[in-house]
Amino acid sequence: MDKRFWNLFNLTEEQAIAILNTPQDQVREEDSRYIAASHLANFPSEQSINALIGAVHNTEPSLDNRIVRRESVKSLGKLQTNLALPAIQTCLADDDCYTVETAVWAIGEIGTQEPQILEEIAQLLEKPGQIYRVIIHTLAKLNYKPALERIRKFVDADDKTIASAAISAVYRFTGDSALMEKVVALLQDANVNARRGCIQDLIDSQYYEAIPLMARCPVSLVFRLRGIRLMAETGIPAGKITFNDIQPSLEQVLRDHPNDLDLVHSYDQTPSLAFVVRELYQTDFGRCYLATKTLLELYPEAAPEALLATYAEEAYNDYGAHYHVMKLLGWLKYAPAYDLLIEALHNRQPQFQKSRAAAAIALGELGDSRAIEPLQACLETKIWDLKYTALMALEKLGDTSSHKILANDPDLLIRAKAETV
Repeated sequence: MDKRFWNLFNLTEEQAIAILNTPQDQVREEDSRYIAASHLANFPSEQSINALIGAVHNTEPSLDNRIVRRESVKSLGKLQTNLALPAIQTCLADDDCYTVETAVWAIGEIGTQEPQILEEIAQLLEKPGQIYRVIIHTLAKLNYKPALERIRKFVDADDKTIASAAISAVYRFTGDSALMEKVVALLQDANVNARRGCIQDLIDSQYYEAIPLMARCPVSLVFRLRGIRLMAETGIPAGKITFNDIQPSLEQVLRDHPNDLDLVHSYDQTPSLAFVVRELYQTDFGRCYLATKTLLELYPEAAPEALLATYAEEAYNDYGAHYHVMKLLGWLKYAPAYDLLIEALHNRQPQFQKSRAAAAIALGELGDSRAIEPLQACLETKIWDLKYTALMALEKLGDTSSHKILANDPDLLIRAKAETV
């Protein structure tokens, strides 16, 4: 079991249980029942499960306790224990829509074919004020076909994320793809949540035709990579697609050049260099990609100095901007950035993981043969996208001899990439 996060809150399992079991009005100021409930998701023991179930049954009406109750349901969902289903089922009738949402999600994580539970979830589609997207997802995931007509009523919902979930669920139940183009169209929606949500719906419905368009969607490559990878893991073994079908899209996403994206934002006037650099800190990556494209096209001479300045001031500690700065230094072919890129390549902090792959791509763009050895060292990593981008960068630097090292790699995509040379 993964024990990396056991000490995240400096709590043992016994301490977390003791805090969770403390009445809300008796909890010490330095303790948190919410954190205790969250932490117990790391302990799949009988005592932790029983403590979490007890917290779910605690219906004391204060806001603090309601939040703790929701977090306990979430932890039980993560633990995927059938023992918790009766307790979680009681939450489906809760007055708080967020508690209901969490309960539905947790049931989906645990999994059940119990008709009574599934029908109770389906009936929530007829109850006003619920978070319908999660309900639809769970019913589709658990293949509850008696809910089909109730789900179908949401295909024209005003909320695009709900409509997208409903259309993909109808497709999964019936095989009728007539409306799937509406889901695909959301890849170009101005709303970032609609773009991210439809990628999940395309994954869930295994709509392989959308992979090339998914690759061009202006959201963080994390969402696109996850989509392509999950679809590859189901589609390739099933014979629905081949590695050759997805390789161009996969490597396009890993390169992540703004010219390979269909951008949904634009500037109504020429922006200043300072403004565009600030845009690299946006949480909507669609805006970051527009900024990246603008820096490359309008400010190729001034951009390196501005990027190094913002890196020193803030981007060194902002994982989103850090990623874009690394990529840009490569696209700008700014040779003095070599040492900074090598540093990023070796950065083991989890939040900067995607910057390691970005640095690999950037080092390939610089064309400096000194990078061959550190890139070869990355082939020992367990991080698949870093390993894959290292291979791409090595190819760019003229070294394909490293591919044979990975010919028997356990990862499907790495192995397939290694076999292409």
